[in-house]
Amino acid sequence: MAKNWAGNITYRAGKIHRPSTVGQVQSLVAGSGRIRALGTRHAFNELADTTGELVSVGDLPRVVEVDSAAAQVKVSAGLRYAEFSEELDAKGFALPNLASLPHISVAGACVTATHGSGVRNGSLASSVAGMEIVTADGSVVEITDPSGAVVNLGALGIVTSMTLDLVPAFEIRQYVHEGLPLDSDILGVLGGAYSVSLFTDWSSSKINQVWVKQRVDEPEFVPEGTVAADGPRHPVPGMSPENCTPQLGIAGRSFERLPHFRPEFTPSAGEELQTEFMVGRSDAVAALRAIDAIRAKVHPVLQISEIRTIAADEMWLSPYYRRDTVSIHFTWIADTAAVLPVVSLVGEQLAPFAPRPHWAKIFRIAPEVLRSRYERLPDFRELVRSLDPEGKFTNAMVGELLS
Repeated sequence: MAKNWAGNITYRAGKIHRPSTVGQVQSLVAGSGRIRALGTRHAFNELADTTGELVSVGDLPRVVEVDSAAAQVKVSAGLRYAEFSEELDAKGFALPNLASLPHISVAGACVTATHGSGVRNGSLASSVAGMEIVTADGSVVEITDPSGAVVNLGALGIVTSMTLDLVPAFEIRQYVHEGLPLDSDILGVLGGAYSVSLFTDWSSSKINQVWVKQRVDEPEFVPEGTVAADGPRHPVPGMSPENCTPQLGIAGRSFERLPHFRPEFTPSAGEELQTEFMVGRSDAVAALRAIDAIRAKVHPVLQISEIRTIAADEMWLSPYYRRDTVSIHFTWIADTAAVLPVVSLVGEQLAPFAPRPHWAKIFRIAPEVLRSRYERLPDFRELVRSLDPEGKFTNAMVGELLS
């Protein structure tokens, strides 16, 4: 039976299709009763699952069409970011930000609002200017207003291509600093460079590592009270930094430094589970203190926790909708029975801050509470009804949200 990347989800779908043309996608969708898109299998929950059929667009013809005048690129939906970022760079362009993993697919990352870091950087979905999607009757529909449709959890159809806004190519220097006290100016540190990530294992009231991704045309930022790492580091204590992107201030192209991990290596520390909660930036310090209060429960089942920032956007189902955000990410050990009670406890601690979860990771928030945190959800329901009136693309998880 097919499983997700982490191995904690076994897909119930009777078949996984790998069409090689958009026409084949159209035929599959038109002839199916229940069908969902399957990306690079990085969802840690049942978001991609269905009792019907799954379709991967990874075998569709490769499309990388750069429009230099418009500063945009049209890419096939199944491409991984590592598979075209260098090509953009060669033509003088870049994406404004990338996730920690360059191994994820464009469509899968964008429909779940996956992100990198930076107080002025939006999620990966915020770069989407338009997309083509196969809807329930097998038609190809071009979406030119992404606000309601990009972060769609697979509920609108099968995305076949996306058009992304670009910026001029740029270079980054990456530094790692260690030993930041949790009672430091955390928001100041997070806003100190183009992209900043904080890593802690919650074994103490300290941030283990501060990863600073600094544009080469900006002054170097050194977090006060930290010590520069004396060599390359991996975020997870005890892991080899071999598969991490170059550090120690060695300049490189943005696509070589913004991800934490190199595309030619498998980044995982082994089997793992992941959870991520998003809180408003103004609540971040209080939220981190709330987690610190239960670190004795968190640390034993944790590999590492990462803290990042994401700029507000206008996408209806985005966890960053109209809220500058700090994300608190947890990479857990691969023990579901031990982890789930702690996920619930973390959710309780963060409840006063109305956290929004990463859609593709493990969370325990009552559906009615979750629905209340997305004010444009009624508009999204109407969009789903217009493109998929019979609920062909809806599964149990999406159905709970839309009910």
